[in-house]
Amino acid sequence: MPTVEELPMTGAQEKLLVIFDGSCDFCTATVQTIQRCDWRDTFRFAPFQQPGLPEQHGLTIAQCEQAVWIIMPDGHKFAGAHAASSILDAILILPLFNTLYQLPPFAHIANTLYAWVARNRSHFPGVTPYCQRPGAQCGATQ
Repeated sequence: MPTVEELPMTGAQEKLLVIFDGSCDFCTATVQTIQRCDWRDTFRFAPFQQPGLPEQHGLTIAQCEQAVWIIMPDGHKFAGAHAASSILDAILILPLFNTLYQLPPFAHIANTLYAWVARNRSHFPGVTPYCQRPGAQCGATQ
């Protein structure tokens, strides 16, 4: 089973960093699915509960509780549906989803769907949340 990498608090970010909710079973299952699809080793994953991680990237815990985040190597960051589009594009090596996301009707649909999934994620199937696994370094914010 793929594992989530604990990220060092310093150093250059070469890969796309996905910051997810490590206390969410659906979120952890989604990360594992993305890891299986990441044949080019494009991503690094870290739970926002890792001490100091949100702040290191200019985010708050509240922002991370509301949506998945992707931090690009150049420092740009995207949340929610935009982050999901960026993840899909990185897997496919085509800018298809971000191109569609830039179009108002698709962006609205994607944002609405993402918000619904985020609100209802506790009702979706998943796996043992990352932060409940032995050795997870999630800090006190779980």
